Amino acid sequence: MESVLRYLDWKSVGLALLGGLISLFLLEIFRLNSIRSSCPPGPKPLPFVGNLPDFFRDRMAFVKLMPKYGEMCSIHLGKKQTIVLNSMQILKEAFVQNGAIFSGRPSVPLLHWIHRGKGIVMASYGHSWRQQRRFALHTLRDFGLGKKTVEERVAEEAHYLIKEMLKQEGKAFYPIHPIMNAVSNIICSIIFGDRFEYDDKRFAKLLEILNENVRFAGSTMEQIFNLLPIIKYFPGPHQKIRHHFEALKQFILEIVEEHKKTLDPDNPCDFTDAYLIQMTKEESKENTTFHLENMIKSVFDLFFAGTETTATTLRWGLIYMMDHPDVQERCHEEIIRVLGWDRSPCMEDRASLPYTYATVHEIQRYANVVPLSVVHETTEPTQLQGYHLPKGTMILPNLTAILADKEHWKYPDTFNPENFLDEKGQFCKNDFFLPFSLGPRVCLGENLARTELFIFFTSLLQRLKFSWPPGAPPANMDGLVGTVRSPFPFNTVCRSRETTH
Repeated sequence: MESVLRYLDWKSVGLALLGGLISLFLLEIFRLNSIRSSCPPGPKPLPFVGNLPDFFRDRMAFVKLMPKYGEMCSIHLGKKQTIVLNSMQILKEAFVQNGAIFSGRPSVPLLHWIHRGKGIVMASYGHSWRQQRRFALHTLRDFGLGKKTVEERVAEEAHYLIKEMLKQEGKAFYPIHPIMNAVSNIICSIIFGDRFEYDDKRFAKLLEILNENVRFAGSTMEQIFNLLPIIKYFPGPHQKIRHHFEALKQFILEIVEEHKKTLDPDNPCDFTDAYLIQMTKEESKENTTFHLENMIKSVFDLFFAGTETTATTLRWGLIYMMDHPDVQERCHEEIIRVLGWDRSPCMEDRASLPYTYATVHEIQRYANVVPLSVVHETTEPTQLQGYHLPKGTMILPNLTAILADKEHWKYPDTFNPENFLDEKGQFCKNDFFLPFSLGPRVCLGENLARTELFIFFTSLLQRLKFSWPPGAPPANMDGLVGTVRSPFPFNTVCRSRETTH
């Protein structure tokens, strides 16, 4: 060995390394060219990092650019090729007509590190996912989902929210906590059987770390982790995310332990009770999917999904109302004409409040809080639009393209409730309104979200008037784009409508 080293010098070593790197680079270019020759068109990727630099430079601009390549296009997130679906027609072909094939979930390194493929939202398509989703839907319905009882809970929580906001009447404040707390209390009442006060410091901290995790998802750091998962063994921001998840897990475990002490098998009070009873029923089964790990992940999924997107949509709603005071006034006048000052709204009022109902839909359309929905994966080799897709191909539904399709919206690029009104001023359904995706993986809490958005929004505009603080700079409408597109922090001023009248 020593005799070999004697004849080597650093120059030779350097040239050998350089030659190796050049060879790797050329092989990567050959690989990319080979893939692109047989796949849908798309923006040209860079070696090793793909289209990530373009994506992070301006995420929404990158997403909006996709339809120019056709109904179906290819992008590369790192070395992983991903197919983007840009039209309703191709989305239905994939997720409805071939739902079982396009309903997989990829093993994203960061999510797998935290979730281990358990729960509902990011679980692999298969027996466990089907059982957990079916149980969740059935149990949520048992505890009021889609029934009058949930409407009453939302209306009651809306009163608490209005009362909390009026503590800041006439002063500029950031409304993220009261809105998240109010929305979260609805799903908490279903899964935990209880709500949390707005001054509960521990719950406020949990909502704060939930929001931090959302901001991290889709960030540059997340993509670096997914490219180089070995960094999980080193310090960095990703360790904070893991710590946050452990805090949420501990919170859920403590509630589960409390439920075990008071559990009445003949009279379950909430989702947690029902899950504990199901675990007992199936404890003798060797391959049961009802165990503590799946319970924690399922509860976390419901808690997260039942809080973040709805609360984010309502925050965008406040921004649009402050930016369009004429729309806010027209909604308020319609609400007062139909409901008066004191009667709480219910879902039956939608037909009598067409402009308000159209405004709620337009907030969802224009806010576009999940621009690329949630990533799917093919569960077996398949064909789509003449292209061969191997098993494990990542699929992204471009909801942005559908919610702003110029052929199917009157005002695709501006905020305008007229998008959902006919010539007579009545609410008009649009088949291209797709904020909850579709197919087997359609949003589990769609009905709950629709109820919350309508009743919370209507209640707020019935009793309060929102405006920008004096001298506030124009709002940045691009938002922070990760898994969820959320608004930049902003202040609002609210005043009681009864006071102003």
